[in-house]
Amino acid sequence: MKTISIIPVLRIFDEAKAKEFYMDFLEFKVNWEHRFEEDFPLYMEISQGDWVIHLTEHHGDGCPGVSIMLQMQGVEEYQKKLLAKQYKNSRPGCNKTEWDTLEMAISDPFGNRLTFYENCKKAPKA
Repeated sequence: MKTISIIPVLRIFDEAKAKEFYMDFLEFKVNWEHRFEEDFPLYMEISQGDWVIHLTEHHGDGCPGVSIMLQMQGVEEYQKKLLAKQYKNSRPGCNKTEWDTLEMAISDPFGNRLTFYENCKKAPKA
């Protein structure tokens, strides 16, 4: 067996708020959107770099309040970029943890928590 990836599915309730937060603020892009019919709930895939997330308005596709971890390099730079936007609903901070990560946690408008983190441990010399 070869594993490829995991795609978290996050519950949302308002398409406009989701797009404002994920696309305008966090700078994800929409890969695709799907509705079974015009007035049906939205299901969409968004991405940024190697990260892929599915957002869903469908009841039963999950509960709000999920927490996901997104590994990256450059957490502090990303945090500064986000703060410069002066987004009215979030002013994320960075925290160094006792397990040697630098983390920036942000809650979306639906109660889901995204923690952007990087490992601070130095690789051992060979």
